[in-house]
Amino acid sequence: MPFGNDQSMDTIRALRLFVRIFELGSLTAAAREFDMTQPTVSKLLAQLEQQLGVRLFERSTRGLSPTEQGLHFHTDAKGVLEQFEAAIGRVQGLNGEAAGQLRINAPVALGQYCINAMVQRFLADHPHIDIELILNDRFVDLVEEGVDIAFRLGGNLPLDAVGRHLATVPRFLVAAPSYCKRRGMPAVPDDLSAHDFVRFAWTPGNTIELLRSEEQVRVPVRSRFRANNALAIREALVSGTGIGMCPAWLVREQLDSGDLVRVLPAWSAPPQDLVLLYPSRRYQPARTRMFIDFAAAEFARLPGFARPARQPAPRFPATTS
Repeated sequence: MPFGNDQSMDTIRALRLFVRIFELGSLTAAAREFDMTQPTVSKLLAQLEQQLGVRLFERSTRGLSPTEQGLHFHTDAKGVLEQFEAAIGRVQGLNGEAAGQLRINAPVALGQYCINAMVQRFLADHPHIDIELILNDRFVDLVEEGVDIAFRLGGNLPLDAVGRHLATVPRFLVAAPSYCKRRGMPAVPDDLSAHDFVRFAWTPGNTIELLRSEEQVRVPVRSRFRANNALAIREALVSGTGIGMCPAWLVREQLDSGDLVRVLPAWSAPPQDLVLLYPSRRYQPARTRMFIDFAAAEFARLPGFARPARQPAPRFPATTS
């Protein structure tokens, strides 16, 4: 197949390009991902269609839509790519030399405090693997954005992804000593209703759930300040803005230093599950499997993350802090 410049077309690369155009629904998005110009991608797609003798997409002012042949070819092309990746993985598994790029997504605070250092250690051990670490606090579409692995604290599993449970994260109430001195220390959960509560911006409702042994209560709270970033929430709490519910790993150092103290220490919030997501597929490259196993081992030894005796079924609250 001609690929340009009178050179033989790289068939695997052509299939990857077609699959990403199909999944993104955009030549421009595919061009950005492959670091090509949009005209180049359009030309390569046309060459692939010419070689196959069929139109894979219908073009219109509204964008691309796959033809019936394109729908069938997408299924077959993904199968070929998965088998190709599996073959590479088996060979790399034999010589221990995994290679290629991984795109990893994680929440900002978790990425900065845990995963970034973890990635550096992994890179040092695997010199032929490249990693692109993308930190944000929104739930990304793994397929659409070409993400190989995503760490999530809370949120429901998407239908097109599978996940591996890594840890359970304890959460509890904290505040700065200055706030407690100014506003008083709550003695029972109902006292929280009279306090300023710092919350994650996307958390629905105006109540919080607390647990003590077998006892469970829901308390209405008032939030004068909300933020969509866990680091901003922690900074606000340290400055004395109010009381907040935080995961153990986020505030461990501040509790040790005395910048924050536990509020209602006999009570805790429902724990969060830390899960590692990846696109649902039968085969995984060796580099992906290796990083998944590496991350599981790393989180098993990090403070603030607990490994349950058995892995629970996914039941993630819709928060990322």
